[in-house]
Amino acid sequence: MKKVYYLSNCTTSKAIIKETGIDKKAFSVQDIKPDKITTEQLEEMKAMAGSYEVLFSRRAMKYKELGLKDKKLTEKDYRDYILNEYTFLKRPVIIIDDKIFIGSEKKTVEALKKVVKLL
Repeated sequence: MKKVYYLSNCTTSKAIIKETGIDKKAFSVQDIKPDKITTEQLEEMKAMAGSYEVLFSRRAMKYKELGLKDKKLTEKDYRDYILNEYTFLKRPVIIIDDKIFIGSEKKTVEALKKVVKLL
């Protein structure tokens, strides 16, 4: 499976897709704002990533607005926030077969580039 979860209006997500050479025609691409992620999709991501927390974005404006930085969040909290508000999914999330790449950290993007080259 080759899947990209991103926001079409997120310049960082678009830049990563371009920089890594991902061919959108060869991937199933999902803009998570109009096409919300499903519980099943999130469960699949969690199984690959190891936790919901890894998938959770603390950069989301709502993270500060809701005062979440001052709360002790559980895995269930992370799951519920991601399912209820697309901005809480760290982006982009790219799945290539049995590998998952989450977010925009430099080391993640570099690892993704190496895998995309092999496709």
